[in-house]
Amino acid sequence: MAESPQNPPPQNTTPDPLMTEPELVSSDLTANATLPPAPPSGRRAAATFIFFTVALDMLALGMIAPVLPRLIEGFLHGDTSSAARMLGLFGTVFAAMQFFFSPIAGSLSDRFGRRPVVLLSNFGLGLDYVLMAWAPALNWLFLGRIISGLTSSSIPTAMAYMADVTPRERRAAAFGMLNAAFGLGFVLGPAIGGLLGNINPRLPFWAAAALSLINGLYGLFVLPESLSKQNRSPFSWARANPVGSLTLLRHGGMIGIAAVLLLGYIAQQVLMNVYVIYDDYRYHWTNRTVGLSLAVVGIFTVIYGAFLIKPVVAKLGERGAMTIGLIGGALGYSMIGSSKTGLLVWIAIPFLNLMSFTWPSAQSLLSRKTSPSEQGQLQGAINGLRGIAGLLGPGFFTYIFSKSIGIGAIVRTPGAPFYVAASMLLIGLILTQYVTRIPKAVLQP
Repeated sequence: MAESPQNPPPQNTTPDPLMTEPELVSSDLTANATLPPAPPSGRRAAATFIFFTVALDMLALGMIAPVLPRLIEGFLHGDTSSAARMLGLFGTVFAAMQFFFSPIAGSLSDRFGRRPVVLLSNFGLGLDYVLMAWAPALNWLFLGRIISGLTSSSIPTAMAYMADVTPRERRAAAFGMLNAAFGLGFVLGPAIGGLLGNINPRLPFWAAAALSLINGLYGLFVLPESLSKQNRSPFSWARANPVGSLTLLRHGGMIGIAAVLLLGYIAQQVLMNVYVIYDDYRYHWTNRTVGLSLAVVGIFTVIYGAFLIKPVVAKLGERGAMTIGLIGGALGYSMIGSSKTGLLVWIAIPFLNLMSFTWPSAQSLLSRKTSPSEQGQLQGAINGLRGIAGLLGPGFFTYIFSKSIGIGAIVRTPGAPFYVAASMLLIGLILTQYVTRIPKAVLQP
């Protein structure tokens, strides 16, 4: 008598949508989604083009990072506390522009393609840097920051571009390479900006303008379109408005990962809005020293993004990579906040940059749950999360910093903003373990 077959697995078992490929998940979003066609024949060349586009954009942004706080402080006659609050306002307005206009740019790229959106952004940023370099008063500089927030939509569109030309299973590595492009820009940008800023605080803006315009010309001649016409979707204001774009993140169990990203993006604002003025206040670092420290941040971003994310995700999966990143980020922020001489700041950078594992892993999980015709909307929604973080983070962290050093300081602890950021990442770590867990039913034989 033949042996009886093994008991088949239960038919009602549903895999965790965050831990499986879309083809294996039965959901309203993926059941009707059209699978992406074979990647374009020029995928590798196109990915190279977009890598350098992002790198040049980040180089321009990195060049103004060390000098913008000092330029604001100069308009305010050296009042550090007032400059910190004004810097928070600058960051909030910049984020508000991104929050409202990034979903529109993402939806436009789903309708008309990625290439025109990237090019318009590059040329717009170049002209905006010209305005900021010329600004004779703080109001003009503020106007330039508003425009730069409006035009800086090339990054989420570049992310959608990379999703277009990369197979699903390789997207974490592809997004990691874009993070390396971010780092490459910040390796050279802050260092060059610091050196130029010592000559003239406006010189980095002129150089950034030139780079952005060159970037636009580069893309005009060599950047191909990545989104095929059959995968384009009609433009809809219901999806292009900030609230409408974020509704995409409610599908397929994506809301938990989106919450982790939001916490991480808010925590990141302390580095973007407090770090320079904190180093100036606590350690009396020059533009050159601040620029070099940010360049070291960029170096580790390049190393992690280009060489480590792919093997780490292959070995540990997206969940493990996100865990390492969040633990490292929390440790790095804590070390910066507790450094009394500046030594721990340098030691903290390699730990802090482990966050480079978190962003591409989370984006990979989200991208795999989204159809090809909605990748632009997804990246617009993700940038919308950055916008929300930018709305909340700058004012929040600069207020904490001003209250920790000012005359009416509640507790005189200059590192308080960094401790708060570390706490946010630890909350994100707990949430990550919960939302990416594999259900017991799936683990049963």
